[in-house]
Parts: sequence; C-alpha cells; structure tokens
Amino acid sequence: MQERRLVIIDILIVLTFFFTLLLIYWRPKGMHEAIPAAVGAVITLVSGAVSFSNLINISTKVGGAAVTIISTFIMALVLESIGFFHWIAAMLAERANGSGVRLFWYTNALCFLMTLFFNNDGSIIITTPILLLLLKSFQLKKREQFPYLVSGALIATASSAPIGVSNMVNLISLKIIDMSLYAQTAMMFIPATLGLLFLTGMLFAVFYKDLPRTLPPLSVPITPRSFYQHPLRDSAGYDDLNISKQRMKAILLFVLAMRASLFVASYVHIPVEWVALVGSGLLLGWRWYTFKTRPFDVLRKAPWHILVFAFGMYIIVYGLNGAGLGHYFVQQLQPYVSNLFHAIFVMGSMMSVLSNVFNNHPALMIGTLTLAEMHTDPLVLKAAYLAMIIGSDIGALLLPTGTLATLLWLHILQKYRYPLPWSAYTKISLLVIPPTVLFTLAMLYSWIFFLSSVNLL
Repeated sequence: MQERRLVIIDILIVLTFFFTLLLIYWRPKGMHEAIPAAVGAVITLVSGAVSFSNLINISTKVGGAAVTIISTFIMALVLESIGFFHWIAAMLAERANGSGVRLFWYTNALCFLMTLFFNNDGSIIITTPILLLLLKSFQLKKREQFPYLVSGALIATASSAPIGVSNMVNLISLKIIDMSLYAQTAMMFIPATLGLLFLTGMLFAVFYKDLPRTLPPLSVPITPRSFYQHPLRDSAGYDDLNISKQRMKAILLFVLAMRASLFVASYVHIPVEWVALVGSGLLLGWRWYTFKTRPFDVLRKAPWHILVFAFGMYIIVYGLNGAGLGHYFVQQLQPYVSNLFHAIFVMGSMMSVLSNVFNNHPALMIGTLTLAEMHTDPLVLKAAYLAMIIGSDIGALLLPTGTLATLLWLHILQKYRYPLPWSAYTKISLLVIPPTVLFTLAMLYSWIFFLSSVNLL
C-alpha cells in the first residue's frame, strides 16, 4: 500500500513539473511565470514529496542567489531612471558615425557589458526597448532592425556564461556543488568569452549582407527625453537630469568597482549577496540625495517575483529529484563522466538538449543535483558543471523556450509591435548556436587542461 502511494506521488510530481512548464511557455492572458511555479510548488509540498527540512535547505540555496540578482537589478533600474543607458545609446549612435556595421558591433558590446555588469534578464529588459527606439530613430525598416535585435538578444543571454553572478540559476547551482564565484570565474571567464567572440563573429557573418552600410539620418535627437517620459522628470524636473559626462563616468566606475568587489568577497569568503545589497543601497541613497527622489519607484519595479519563481521551481525540481530522476541520470551518465574530455562534452551537450526541452532553469537544477550525487574526481566534477553552464546559457538559445530571457525578449518585442515568429529566430539560432557550443566546450577543455598542467588548479 505504501509503495503504491509513493508511485502515485511520483507520477503527480512529474505531471506537476510538465504542467508548470506548459503554463510558463504558454503564459495564458499574460500570466507571469512565477504563478505556475508557485502553484506547482504548493502541489509538491502538499503531496509530501518535499519536507520542511528540505525547505530550509532550499532556502539556503535559493535565497542568497535571488538577493544578489535582485540587488544588481535594482542597480540597473537606478541607472535607467537617471538616463544612464540612454546616454550610452546616444554615445553609441555618435560613435557609429553613420555606419550600420559599426553600430552592429557597438550594440552587441553594449548587450555583453550589460549582462556582465548586471544580469541577463536585466540586460534584455533594459536594452531591448532602447535598441528598438534607437533603430527606429535611424529610420530603419523592420527587416533592417532584425540583425541588431536578434544578435543583441543572443549575446545578452549568452553573456551570463563567463561569470556566475550574471544568472540566478548559475548562482544557485554554485551553492549546490559548493564552488566559489571566484573559482568559477577563474576557470570559465576565458573560454566563455572566447565562445562569445566566436558567436558574435558567426552572427556578423550571417547578417553581414543584411546590415545597412550607411545609416539614414536620425529622425529625432537621441536623448532621454526622446526615448521615454523620464521617471524622475515630474519630481526633479528634466533640466536637473542633464548629468555631466564626468558624473556618468564616475557612476560607471562605481558599478565596475562593485562588480569587482563581488569576486573579492567570494575570494575572502564573504557572502556575495551582502556586497550586492550594499552596492544597490549606496546607489539608491545617492539618487535620493542628488534628486531628492525616494526609492519607492525603483523598489516597485524590482523583480521581487524572482524569489517566488526560483523558490517554486527549485521545490518542484527537488521533488522530481526525489522521485528518482536524479538517480536515473546518475546511472546513465556516470560511465561517461570518467575523464575530463568526456565530462565536458557529454554534460555540455546533454544540458543543451535538456535546456531546450525543459527550459534552462529546471534543466540546470536537475543537472547540478545529478552531479552532486556522482562520485568522481573533484576537478572533473567542476569541469562537468562548467560545461553544463555552457549548455544552459548558450546551448539553450537554440529555441526561444530555452531560457526565460528569450521568452521575455519575445514578449517585449510583441509589446512594441515587433512580433517575431519562431521560424525567423530558429533560422539564425540553428546556424550559430551548435557550432558555438562545441567551440566553447573545446575552449573550456583546453583552458582547464592548461591550468591543471601548470598546477594552477
């Protein structure tokens, strides 16, 4: 009788998992992804598949990662509210100097740096509307805008691979396998950045013939006023927002310093989320002091739902792992994760497939829990994890459903009346993503092999 009950619970958890994913993909009536994740988590808890003691363990894994991502998101929202990113867009338009090719490289560099300094979801949310309005200001037709928008989305999402702090699920996974942010970056930054350069080069080759050689004159001046109603305008007055270039550069240096401090904190074993909270608090305080504007507008826009989504999905995946999925994967993959080469290419390829089928958030959680149960060499284990990050952050881009960032990107395009069919997206992704994944995995193998050969690991 007890065995039959356990089988029923396992079936319920599996059905809950797939039903949750269906609602996340479908988003009926614009339903936020946090809602199906929360409902699925409640079903998992009520079924008894996850206990109270498990909840405490889940909280320690998810809490710090979510706080870190929300804090960096708040920093990005503060900068957006003072026109920082529009200042960057104006500078890019000026430096492009009428060349569509130069604009391609500049916009991709912007998307890369946005993710590197903040996170992939924040990069998509902030840069996509700016790119759309920038391209419209250049009077480009929709087919001429396509290369910039698609390449920008792919680069913005894939750029979370070099450092774990740019993606919440990466941070959660680091907690599971007990790997520091500093160690992850030391082993991953070089190969992942080379992979991003390879991806950008492939996108440039694919889109080269479609890029306008000469940009038409701007239809409107590129200023914060021309882009949108400034959030601080009513309280501070637009004239007060004409921040000098020197102050903008100082803000940029502050953000860079706060980003670097995350890795210093990781190295000296200070919780990364504490540093992220201090950084966002300082930036909010500076804006309050300078513009006499309270932080409520930014705090309202902060993605607090990310806590619900991450916590909910992890509860479901934890229940799924308890239902035997993790044990099944361990049995299937253990023979292949026997050496560095096999671990990297097998786990990276597997995660690419799972991410496109299940979405990269649950897929990477499942994969990391599987790795945690494997008995293998510590170096091989870390290499396998980094390979899964490549599959989760880059390989997942094969289909729009592979990451929440690409789903969010499609939603933003729809909102701005630029509907993009899946066929148009996959026509490009099928050409550039598989070779990029293989190239990046090869770079990861070469880099870790080099580090281990000179006794740096």
